[in-house]
Amino acid sequence: MADDAPDKDSKTEAATEKKIRDTVEKGKLPFSREAPILASFLAILTFTLFFAERSIAELGGFLTVFIEQPEAWTIGTAHDVEALLRLVAWEVAKATGLIMGLLVAAGVLASILQNAPRFVLDRITPKMERISLVKGWSRMFGAQGWVEFAKSVAKVLFASIFLVMAMRQADTQLLSGMITDPAAFGAVIRDISLDLLTAMTMIMIVIAVADLIWSRFHWFQDLRMTKQEVKDEMKQAEGDPLVKMRIRSVARDRARQRMIGAVPKATLVIANPTHFAIALRYNRDEDAAPVVVAKGQDLVALKIREIAEANGIPVFEDVALARSMYKQVSVDTVIPPQFYQAVAELVRIIYNKKTAAVRP
Repeated sequence: MADDAPDKDSKTEAATEKKIRDTVEKGKLPFSREAPILASFLAILTFTLFFAERSIAELGGFLTVFIEQPEAWTIGTAHDVEALLRLVAWEVAKATGLIMGLLVAAGVLASILQNAPRFVLDRITPKMERISLVKGWSRMFGAQGWVEFAKSVAKVLFASIFLVMAMRQADTQLLSGMITDPAAFGAVIRDISLDLLTAMTMIMIVIAVADLIWSRFHWFQDLRMTKQEVKDEMKQAEGDPLVKMRIRSVARDRARQRMIGAVPKATLVIANPTHFAIALRYNRDEDAAPVVVAKGQDLVALKIREIAEANGIPVFEDVALARSMYKQVSVDTVIPPQFYQAVAELVRIIYNKKTAAVRP
């Protein structure tokens, strides 16, 4: 059975705003995995530059007393052991709490800066396809999996070359530090660590920027549409022309039926003699001027005449007047002033006939 899904070569059109909006609402956003790693390195570098020396000194001072002066700690009861453990945990927490907080904040900030946070229930809803071995195999060894593997290999090679160049003098620094004052050896280790972290941060900046650009480019490429998909979306947005035509047809039929139903209430009908027909209503006490209750052409005109004659409504045949009025009047509105005199003559004829019929 042939696959009906469009291939990538047929997706030549850029994604529409609607498709981008729908994709974003589903939580499918471009995301660089390297940006949080870069943020972690920046957090570690910041800690090393500004806080590591004091934190390590405080922890080192505590451990010196803890190890070299065991008699300073009373361990006679279980309560004493518990208190000592709490003290040790507190000192370790003070030394590591800041770096842990910086790492968490950096990771969250890296994610927020890439995309605004949003809650998407579909992303956390359990789905069998996420634990499917077949799906997992296709993700690992599919085209996207090989791309991720190539990116990882390139990242490792690039980082290795950069680190080797950055750490060429590290062995000399270590040897020099070992033959100096032991207290100064910590500063040597700190300088080497800073060089290492700076080099790794510079590497990650390059990798993260490249991955960020690639992830967004790949995201937009995946969203590309075929010409047929664009046409279908336009139909959905504007409405199918066939459906819209059918709706208009139904609306016209209903309006015509309502108009035909109003003909028995007319006072007179002006016809031409079969092509056009205009039914007018005029009541001296209610209407300021004659009102058009129905108008039609050809078959509709014949239907108006038929109903009028069946209900005893006078029909006046006036070719020029009927043609002119048909073009200029609208249903449920009064006639324009230019027709007042002509219609008034016809209304006068009707009233005169009624008056003559009433007289003995």
